[in-house]
Amino acid sequence: MPSYPSFAALQKNEVLGVDYRIRVRRGLSGIAIMAIHGGGIEPGTTEVADAVAGQWHTFYTFSGLKPSGNAGLHISSRKFDEPVGRFIAQNSRTVVTIHGCRDESLATYVGGRHAAMKKAIRAALASAGFTATDARRFPGINPKNICNRGRLGMGVQLEIPIAMRKLLFEDISRLYRKRGRPCFSAYVRAVQLGINRSCPTHPPWGQSGHPRLFPV
Repeated sequence: MPSYPSFAALQKNEVLGVDYRIRVRRGLSGIAIMAIHGGGIEPGTTEVADAVAGQWHTFYTFSGLKPSGNAGLHISSRKFDEPVGRFIAQNSRTVVTIHGCRDESLATYVGGRHAAMKKAIRAALASAGFTATDARRFPGINPKNICNRGRLGMGVQLEIPIAMRKLLFEDISRLYRKRGRPCFSAYVRAVQLGINRSCPTHPPWGQSGHPRLFPV
């Protein structure tokens, strides 16, 4: 897959609001749910991340908007340095990233350095009737991976194959991705349950209880 080496390199060739978009919704849990290859880059990942975040977790997406060729907007997880996304990751307790791979498998690959959360998400998905497995091809254990750049130094990376993403939506195309099938809600609830079971849910903002404002 073609990939930009940095956000600065991407900015030189792509136009914000035309070729790509950044969306943020602040939550109070201290956990960030991020889709750094959203929109047309890895279709369906923005919608999954948005739903998993809900109103409690912070939501971030970097989304490709091009009619075609969105794969060219890819910045690898280890090199992802878009300033807002980087700030959110560094100021969150932990990060869960939602990715899409090209496999025709129906298994969700669960990677990252947060062992307890990985185990909880796999168990919750399995209990809901979904297949989840260790991400041997996509381990997500490098400390530079955006999912591991939170304050704990460990997070989770979910790789959802294209076959699975097609099952979650009535149509994976750009116009209809917001129409999730019944299994979409079940999938999202399972991921949320795994996150909540493995990480304290009180906001880690100190005595004031107020979150930091993100620069957007």
